[in-house]
Amino acid sequence: MARKYGADQRSAIKAIKATLIEQLEVIYLQTFEKLNEQGLGAGAITNLTQVLLLSRDGAISPLKEEK
Repeated sequence: MARKYGADQRSAIKAIKATLIEQLEVIYLQTFEKLNEQGLGAGAITNLTQVLLLSRDGAISPLKEEK
């Protein structure tokens, strides 16, 4: 495959990041849905939800940054 430079390279990187963000969003949504189905107590759900949201933010925020 030929190397990309300039605008083509930036466009390819942007597309890769966008795809990864979409995939991560799906994974987190599925995890939240599974969590909801487990019949856990409110405290356990709250704690795990906070951890998952922090994890999601940590995974996705750097991908959304424009350099």
